[in-house]
Amino acid sequence: MITTLDRMFLLSYLRSYAIVWTSLIGLYVVLDLFTHLDDFVNRPGTFVASARVIIHFYGYRIPQLFDLMAEPITLMAAAFSVSWMQRNNELLPQLSAGIPTRRAIRPILLGAALTLSLTPLNQEFLIPEVADQLMTKPDDPEGTKAQVLTGAYDTATGTHLEGYVGFRRDRRVERLNVTFSENSPSGMLHIAAAEAVYVPKGDDPLTGGWLLIGIGPEDTQRLGSRPMPTNLTALGTGRYFLKVTDADFEAVCRGGTWYIYAPTTRLREMLLDPEPRRRGKMAVLFHTRITRPLVGGIMVILGLSVILWNPNRHVIISAGLCMGVAASLFLFVIACKYLGDQEVLTAPLAAWMPVLLFGPPALVAFDSVHT
Repeated sequence: MITTLDRMFLLSYLRSYAIVWTSLIGLYVVLDLFTHLDDFVNRPGTFVASARVIIHFYGYRIPQLFDLMAEPITLMAAAFSVSWMQRNNELLPQLSAGIPTRRAIRPILLGAALTLSLTPLNQEFLIPEVADQLMTKPDDPEGTKAQVLTGAYDTATGTHLEGYVGFRRDRRVERLNVTFSENSPSGMLHIAAAEAVYVPKGDDPLTGGWLLIGIGPEDTQRLGSRPMPTNLTALGTGRYFLKVTDADFEAVCRGGTWYIYAPTTRLREMLLDPEPRRRGKMAVLFHTRITRPLVGGIMVILGLSVILWNPNRHVIISAGLCMGVAASLFLFVIACKYLGDQEVLTAPLAAWMPVLLFGPPALVAFDSVHT
């Protein structure tokens, strides 16, 4: 049963969460804005136009910033709420009435669970939608400047693409090199186009791929002497259309780590593909997304347990110990992920080791809280 005190403590937590969220996100935006201020103001146009560009640029980055700081924000809000309850002696009357500490802070734990659930929702639905905008730079929000490309691999067709420079606004790449795998009907084949334009997917057959322009005579002769790859269509002299599934313009721009913006369902589809490229890091990312809510919950329980161990301890000391314990867990998660990326640990072990090592101590610490 939800009591009046439960509602009061839950509202107190949500208020603290909003304050911490606004403070940390706002602090990052202010610091980053002053770092790149020249890129925004040294643009043709009025002050209003520059302000509109700044709002547009950082507005799309809020989901990414929240993804990076979701667990620390939740922990800080919960720690602040519980510390404030201790400071104002709001726990003492409940303890005197025979209410256990774990029951008294149940609204805080409920609020922490609700806010932690926002993290996977943000990762699965918001970040994939704004992934294209996350690749823009402060000095080129319209995508008119040339940018260096690192290439991409189309898992469905086994085709590797690598370009020299790209122009985001036109979805155009100069000097695009295409390599077909040995499993293609043509066998291992390499062609180079002077220019390539990505055509977004639509109803027309010649969409969802690259329009290759300026194929050299040697490459054209090589294509004519072999069976044509199934995803390549000849359009005329030196012009071909390359059908792709994954390697669109954004994937080519993002380079080898573009999959970090993909939803978990998409990661699972790529892991089921037999192509082994980047399989290790992708598997680690997939498993860490599964364990992330558990790690966040462990961080909150462990941090609150440190605060509640000694109600007579100074608030600042309790908060410092809470942040120290949480930082150790956070660093351990980063270390396990690094070892998993380097294939020192298997992907499941790298993701689940923080849960296995910190989970039992967190439950024991929470069970031994002073009541």
